Amino acid sequence: MCFVTSYADNSQDSHKTMTSSPEQIRQLIASDKFGDRITAINQLRDIDPKLAFELISPLCDDRNARVRYAAVSQISTLGEQDKPAAFKLLTAALGDPESDVQAAAADSLAALKLTDALDDLQTLYHTTSEWLVQMSIVACLGEMGDRRAFTLLQSALNSDNSLVSVSAIGALGELKDDRAIPLLLPYADSEDWQVRHRVAQALGHFATDPEAIPVLQKLAQDSSALVAETARICL
Repeated sequence: MCFVTSYADNSQDSHKTMTSSPEQIRQLIASDKFGDRITAINQLRDIDPKLAFELISPLCDDRNARVRYAAVSQISTLGEQDKPAAFKLLTAALGDPESDVQAAAADSLAALKLTDALDDLQTLYHTTSEWLVQMSIVACLGEMGDRRAFTLLQSALNSDNSLVSVSAIGALGELKDDRAIPLLLPYADSEDWQVRHRVAQALGHFATDPEAIPVLQKLAQDSSALVAETARICL
């Protein structure tokens, strides 16, 4: 991201744009102001990714939670430069005292397909009381596509939090494990169109399965236009 300095001339419509150098970004990172450090994280997108990863890594353990969140979130792309190092940073962030940082760590692990973190993710899911973290983990496991997560996702369907259970429907579809089909079918009759929509999306991953086809055909006639359109696309 460019660092933009805007100012008005006599006509009040003149702007100049300046991109910070790596040295300027280093200075921002060293600043005592957390806003400067967040600015630095944003500007790392404009420099060499390898150097950017080196500079952002210490910020994943910054004293300010907003900085940690921003840094951990950006590891989702910069972590490609060194996946083993990214794995260590992100699994450490799963133990962060802030739930939004934990959720960001799960999101970044998913983006990088770091399936070796499965045990850490499952442990956190079962020990946290934060629904945001649980929902992020469920979504993460679906995106990773590791079938070892099936049992956790199955249990997440019965979560007391509807957002977690709906996320589990989608994740079971992404997992593409045939064992999910009988678990998903009952949700096609939900009174909530958003649940039926998520089921249509999930069953779309099994569109050639004899059990899924009639349910998708039924959903293709759903009273919700979005559900019906999604099911028709999947067929």
